Amino acid sequence: MKRAFLGIDVGSVSTNLIVIDEQDEILASLYLRTQGQPIRVVQEGMQEISSLVPDDIEIVAAGTTGSARYLAGVMVGADIIKNEITAHAIATSRFVPGVQTILEIGGQDSKIIILRDDIVTDFAMNTVCAAGTGSFLDQQSARLCIPIEDFGGLAIKAEHPVRIAGRCTVFAESDMVHKQQLGHSTEDIIAGLCEALVRNYLNNVGKGKEILPPVAFQGGVAANAGIKKAFEQSLGHEVIVPKHFAVMGAFGVAILAREKVEQNKEETKFKGFEVTDFSYQTRSFECKSCPNHCEIVQFFQNGEVIARWGSRCGKWDVQAS
Repeated sequence: MKRAFLGIDVGSVSTNLIVIDEQDEILASLYLRTQGQPIRVVQEGMQEISSLVPDDIEIVAAGTTGSARYLAGVMVGADIIKNEITAHAIATSRFVPGVQTILEIGGQDSKIIILRDDIVTDFAMNTVCAAGTGSFLDQQSARLCIPIEDFGGLAIKAEHPVRIAGRCTVFAESDMVHKQQLGHSTEDIIAGLCEALVRNYLNNVGKGKEILPPVAFQGGVAANAGIKKAFEQSLGHEVIVPKHFAVMGAFGVAILAREKVEQNKEETKFKGFEVTDFSYQTRSFECKSCPNHCEIVQFFQNGEVIARWGSRCGKWDVQAS
């Protein structure tokens, strides 16, 4: 049997699963929409990716990252659970040697990661305003009745991009309609929207950050050539889109799982692809042991409590082995 390593990145919009070998080559990868149901999507993802890997592959370590990393980690039996910043930094360093700045834009959040000598020295995240995320473009593409997949190609054809007020999605929509009424071409308007997103990102997420090359751009929005071009124009640097830009979080945590197992020589906690057959429920109760009245979340597997979260004092935060 050949040894392989599983990485799972569960975010608010997408869930990514990836399997790599001992040389960090990708054997299988999967992108799914989370749709507010991380438990169901992780189970579906595990079932689907199990059919994508060769029969002679054995998963000897697993890792999880993303906003639902603890939930996914308990479900699959993760050997390591890491935040998105670390996972993205590890993966990007593999594809962009010496990377100093990582621009990451997803569907509902965005982040910037600053590295120096392969060490994360600073980062910032935007989880409040949607104007610097992929949902900003999704909303405008719906209004324009143009598939979001076509945005990048149209944006780079623009001859005279118009300036769109992009500090807020509401203002952007009204300004976009105004520009349409003035007769500007669709290509120029879309290019203006791309520039507005980049401007908002740099003025908020990137504010006060020293953005030095090499600069890597990843996340789902990195598929948009118009955004890449707008970043390059604003920064005055080449912006590199890594080969596996959409699954970098999962890739990074798979590498971390491999490194942990190799260093510690421990037996994996991975439960196997059979987790697709388990029944999971989440319930909560209020702890009244002190004035904090913490909400304690209990996670059940086949009717048995396997993890609890939520107490400030740690009284209930004991995960079953």
